[in-house]
Amino acid sequence: MSAAFRRNATLSRLLHRHPITNLTRPPILCNQTHHSKSYFRLPDFIRKTRAYDHYPSLFSTPFSSSSSTTSSKTGLVGLYLGLIKSRPVLTKSITSALIYIAADLSSQTIALPSSEPFDFVRTLRMAGYGMLILGPSLHFWFNFMSKLFPKRDLVSTLKKMFMGQALYGPTMTVVFFSVNACLQGENIAEIVARLKRDLIPTMINGVMYWPICDFITFRFIPVQLQPLVSNSFSYLWTVYMTYMASLQKVSTTPSRLTQ
Repeated sequence: MSAAFRRNATLSRLLHRHPITNLTRPPILCNQTHHSKSYFRLPDFIRKTRAYDHYPSLFSTPFSSSSSTTSSKTGLVGLYLGLIKSRPVLTKSITSALIYIAADLSSQTIALPSSEPFDFVRTLRMAGYGMLILGPSLHFWFNFMSKLFPKRDLVSTLKKMFMGQALYGPTMTVVFFSVNACLQGENIAEIVARLKRDLIPTMINGVMYWPICDFITFRFIPVQLQPLVSNSFSYLWTVYMTYMASLQKVSTTPSRLTQ
């Protein structure tokens, strides 16, 4: 009996030193709860596919790649606009030179027989005119027009069109024929004779072509992009102009009557 009493005393001392406070929640349930949470995790292959949702598929259709194409085009336009702001004269001059090169090559393709080679010296003359004369003059002309008539209403647009047809167009036509003839070795008398022959027909054709182009340019296009749009319109016109400039020079020597 004394042994039983000693065991009870030892048990009471142990309970006093290490009391059991949470008898309603067995410790094993905590582990079961912890493991049960892991069962709600998605499988690895599902979670990995979600990680690739934001990346383009290798099997994407052409329609799905349209957004990347649009962004690349937007980047090119943004680059061009940035160059216009940072180097306006140089950018517009290079643009004009490229358009004149394309227009002259097109003109030679149309006019020259297939057996004759391209006249690249003529193309170089046209590129130099676009780079050194037309490009800078377009920049200053459109800026001058925007300051003189800052609005883009119908009345201001018609005024700009009249100024272009009355002043800028004839002046640049004379400069174009004169410079091109001078670079071909013609003297002053031959240049004057060429202007008498070609200037009036060219201006008449210009009146039939340029007013609608000027109306669109001055009415709807911002001033920083007006030289680009004008150069785009001038592609067809430049094909005609390079053809006119390539005509043979006018003979200035008086003809002798044969007896």
